[in-house]
Amino acid sequence: MPPIDNDTGRNELKSRIQELIDSNQVLVFSKSYCPFCVKVKDLFKELNVNCNVVELDLIEDGSNYQELLLEMTGQKTVPNVFINKTHVGGCDKTMKAHKDGVLQQLLCGENEVYDYDLIVIGGGSGGLACSKEAALLGKKVMVLDYVVPTPKGNTWGLGGTCVNVGCIPKKLMHQTALLGTSIQDACKFGWELPEETVKHNWETMKTAVNNYIGSLNWGYRVALRDKNVNYVNSYAEFIESHKIKATNKRGKETFHTAAKFILATGERPRYLGIPGDKEYCITSDDLFSLPHCPGKTLVIGASYVALECGGFLAGLGLDVTVMVRSILLRGFDQDMANRAGKHMEEHGVKFLRKYVPVKVEELEAGTPGRLKVTAKSTEGDETIEGEYNTVLIAVGRDACTGKIGLDQAGVKVNPKNGKIPVNDEEQTNVPHIYAIGDILEGKWELTPVAIQAGKLLARRLYAGASLKCDYVNVPTTVFTPLEYGACGLSEEKAMELYGQDNLEVYHSLFWPLEFTVPNRDNNKCYSKIICNKLDNDRVIGFHYLGPNAGEVTQGYGVAMKCGLTKEQLDNTIGIHPTCAEIFTTMEVTKSSG
Repeated sequence: MPPIDNDTGRNELKSRIQELIDSNQVLVFSKSYCPFCVKVKDLFKELNVNCNVVELDLIEDGSNYQELLLEMTGQKTVPNVFINKTHVGGCDKTMKAHKDGVLQQLLCGENEVYDYDLIVIGGGSGGLACSKEAALLGKKVMVLDYVVPTPKGNTWGLGGTCVNVGCIPKKLMHQTALLGTSIQDACKFGWELPEETVKHNWETMKTAVNNYIGSLNWGYRVALRDKNVNYVNSYAEFIESHKIKATNKRGKETFHTAAKFILATGERPRYLGIPGDKEYCITSDDLFSLPHCPGKTLVIGASYVALECGGFLAGLGLDVTVMVRSILLRGFDQDMANRAGKHMEEHGVKFLRKYVPVKVEELEAGTPGRLKVTAKSTEGDETIEGEYNTVLIAVGRDACTGKIGLDQAGVKVNPKNGKIPVNDEEQTNVPHIYAIGDILEGKWELTPVAIQAGKLLARRLYAGASLKCDYVNVPTTVFTPLEYGACGLSEEKAMELYGQDNLEVYHSLFWPLEFTVPNRDNNKCYSKIICNKLDNDRVIGFHYLGPNAGEVTQGYGVAMKCGLTKEQLDNTIGIHPTCAEIFTTMEVTKSSG
């Protein structure tokens, strides 16, 4: 195309260039053969930043573009880079901006004025940890948290799942069940109890547990206030990549902008999608505040939530049945999972295996009422029916990402499970939007993980830190009646990664001293370590089934972080008499028979 020789043509092209600059987060005027242009384009690709590239050598009026860019920016050479309407310059200036951290600020739009430096969506463990840390580092922070009521109408306060309907009430009710066992053991140790039957009062327990949770809710609000974090009890939804709409329970809408966002929305229990599930069943979101004793209970599912809840309900003396579609504790070591399940079965929990529910009907309303559950075999056409007072669904959890406007912000989500893919910086595909906690694709769904990730993320964003959350060798515990602690790989995963011939598995049954006098659970507790023979017998899997599993596993989790080997375990002197010492004396291997 010949040079523009009239003002109208020049102005039209100039307007076109300005429109490109205004409408693209990143715009690169380039030439396809230029190595410096390739270098800049590769940088943005590495940063997972979409950029609009105008190849001036491939368009008809490319030379006219260059002339006008010289007039507009003082630069005629390529690449010519613009970020959020700001002229960055050529290759050297772009690379220097990246090295100095200026590029990230420009990508995040920090050249614009926003209401907040950071908005955190979700007031659970991770969101609170991150927001408080960012505020301590001098940033202006908002936290939005809103609990969508369950089908039964239940909501709760600040703190997320763990505090309100997860770890805290679960552990306290598990402890309640353990105390019941301790009362039975006490007689064998000489305690003379009243002749009348010892009974459990659901209302007393529920009230005490929820009073404690209420104190935690208040403490979190005070902590946010003290750190000048603006807490808003509203539902957040993106309407632009830097702007959200917040809707409170009365329907009032407010709008807020931020330079950066952190998604920490967590998960909620999944329902079955069968007739009667939302009308008549409850989930863990309802159980801990249930105003009446659940009575005869059917637990549907084989997740850790299912087994933990089924376990403590049975420990309170209730008639409990667990309906299992396939395997117990999917994702955990199956040898350990089956041992935990067998122990529950031996202590009165009934298991309906290879069945799935197809319908739940109400026979009688009440507190509790009576429900009829129809289930179908997974191995044939057989159907069965059963009557229960309460049906608890615990078949898994879904990420709360579907209705917060992520499509408006351009955030990529796994359409199969709602999880958000992130890089090792917890950064989504949109550079100024991050995610932590249970909603991350392929990461641990654990409260301490979310807290750690949130704190470290805030420090990287605002304190120049570089430490990232380590998702390897994370210790965890399933609080079944006989607790199961684990760290590292399951036996199945270790075999998949390293091959059976390259592993040595040490294991041992044991009988805790405190179980001997009441003569219970003889040789039901079990310990196992999985060692990699190709790496100096490094311990790559730690598994413990017994009392106080969390306390036992925590310390060994530290050791595994430090590269624990079998030789180091053998050279460690155990504390006697304890359950934890079993790992310092293990000699029997599975390969020896």
